Amino acid sequence: MRPLTYHGAHRMFERVNASLGADWTLHDLRHSAAARMMRDPMLTLSDVQWVLGHTHLSATEVYLTPHKDEVVAGVLVHHARQARESIQPAPPPLAPGYDPASLDVLFGRSS
Repeated sequence: MRPLTYHGAHRMFERVNASLGADWTLHDLRHSAAARMMRDPMLTLSDVQWVLGHTHLSATEVYLTPHKDEVVAGVLVHHARQARESIQPAPPPLAPGYDPASLDVLFGRSS
């Protein structure tokens, strides 16, 4: 049994892609691994930079941008938490010289 070389893995991807009609690459695996490492709270940006072999931190920072589905899921969790906790909006600030009824309308507290 021989160790898997880069060229052997590349050839394996070619065969699998041909049979599946896909176009995955070894770089796709690297990108997926980097994105997953960035979501791990135990790894720092510089840890991931070192693993990827990036000279400049800015090359690693591209993995900090969340995917749209992650943002949507986070917002849905936020709204569910707000509904569970039934957070009351903060009272309007004291504003000397302003009519309290006007402030109620401004802050959505009119009946």
